[in-house]
Amino acid sequence: MSDSTNIEVVSQGNQSVGQLALPAVVFGAPVRKHLLHEVVLMQLANRRAGTHATKTRGFVSGGGRKPWRQKGTGRARAGSSRSPIWVGGATIFGPQPRDYSYRMPRSSRRAALASALSAKLQDGKLKVVDRLTLEQPKTKLLAKMLADLGVRSALIITAGTDTDLERAGRNLVRTKILRSEGANVYDILRYEHLILTPESVEALERRLAE
Repeated sequence: MSDSTNIEVVSQGNQSVGQLALPAVVFGAPVRKHLLHEVVLMQLANRRAGTHATKTRGFVSGGGRKPWRQKGTGRARAGSSRSPIWVGGATIFGPQPRDYSYRMPRSSRRAALASALSAKLQDGKLKVVDRLTLEQPKTKLLAKMLADLGVRSALIITAGTDTDLERAGRNLVRTKILRSEGANVYDILRYEHLILTPESVEALERRLAE
């Protein structure tokens, strides 16, 4: 396998402006679907809020007085009207707030990221744009640029902070702007196209080489 794969670099107007060698370590990895699946499950688990809760006896109001005396009534003993077996009582063994997050080995996460990037290249859904600049941080300008590139749903990965681009992409439902350090398998697979710049390609290469 060669150390790099050439891809066409286009302008914001979708005109060819040259070629770029993509490192095989990032964009030539085998597409391991089972690993992609495992990493996506991990990311979704890590995003769970885990705030669902039921009220145990300590949280249900009332029930501070013994309903009736212990003996002599012919009824079963009862110490509180908020017992789990009573209507309006507490819930026993119900769900409580918890943390669902877990981490896979670093090598697996890196392999999955390279696999997702390689899948976009193999599917022809990867575009490298020579630069991503807007005259103003306007949503309509970014939407026009994406239309010129022939893209409707896209994840744009930048090499660093680009405030104008990030502000312009906030209101585009099918577009997301991420910095290279935030690139992840779930978002790469979620959006149809992946848009990079030569600088973000280098940033991803450095990240996976660490």
